[in-house]
Amino acid sequence: MKFAVWMLSAGLALGAAGPALPSWEPDDLKALKKGELVPGLLLLTEDLPEEPVPAVPPPTAEEIAQAAKPSPEVAEKYLEDYFGARPEYFLVDPQGLLSAKDFKDREKFLKYHSGDSEIDLFVYLFDGHQEIPSEVREEEIVERHFSEGKPAVVVYYYLGAPERSDIYVSPLISDAVSAAEQRRALVSSVEEAMEKPDKVAQFEAFCVQLAIRIYWMERAAGLVRDTPSLPVLRPTVQASAEPEVKHSKMALKVHEIAAQWGAPAGIMALAISAVIGGVWFARRNLKYRLPVFDVPPRLGGAHAAGIGAVISFGSTTQSPSSQRNEVPDYLGL
Repeated sequence: MKFAVWMLSAGLALGAAGPALPSWEPDDLKALKKGELVPGLLLLTEDLPEEPVPAVPPPTAEEIAQAAKPSPEVAEKYLEDYFGARPEYFLVDPQGLLSAKDFKDREKFLKYHSGDSEIDLFVYLFDGHQEIPSEVREEEIVERHFSEGKPAVVVYYYLGAPERSDIYVSPLISDAVSAAEQRRALVSSVEEAMEKPDKVAQFEAFCVQLAIRIYWMERAAGLVRDTPSLPVLRPTVQASAEPEVKHSKMALKVHEIAAQWGAPAGIMALAISAVIGGVWFARRNLKYRLPVFDVPPRLGGAHAAGIGAVISFGSTTQSPSSQRNEVPDYLGL
């Protein structure tokens, strides 16, 4: 018994002599109460090894030279065709950047716009990587060539890079059309062009959108007048002559139709008349040959007191279906 008590006392003494339990630091205890510290978080996470950063080779001398190379300028031989005088065409492309078909289509559109608008649209076409020489000042070109005549909007368009485009207006409308309005028209046209997949479609969309925006420039410059709401009185002579013009137009139209379709219609009418006449003549001379069925007499009489009958047809020129009524022989029918 004493031995057991001694062993228990020795075990308690050894346990009391062990390492002390850890205690919280005041800062850690505050962080724990605030929820900023999670106990055991370091044991639940692993330190991932850092991924090696791929080494990027330095640029070569050729790449540096190519990056430092400036964009090519428009060749000097084209400067006279571009800026020598007011353009004869609405699309200026002396370098032949567009194909013949695309150039014709765009020129046709710009020409149609000129006939339908009070402001012309001239487009100078350059390559997307080209630069206009520094000695050429676009504002002076516009002022020199477009100060007289019909008002115009001049655009320097870079094929394949519509965001580089510039817009100018002739001095006749520069005061009425503000720079902000010009900028809005250009930005709207560029945004419309950037939605297209290829450079030719971009150029087409740019021209169409800018033509629409020019309409608002016309209104700002006072070149478009609203249609008067009151009816316009017209002379009575014109009103009386209008029916005669209509009748003359109608007569001319009838004459044209008769000249075009008169001969075929006459031939067709003659053929139909011949067919109808032939059918009528054939039916007129048609004769039916019908057999006569002999009925045995009854009680010595041909009709046997109504018991029997002689089946025959009175007319050979009529169909059997039309001879349904019984007619006595003595009538001679």
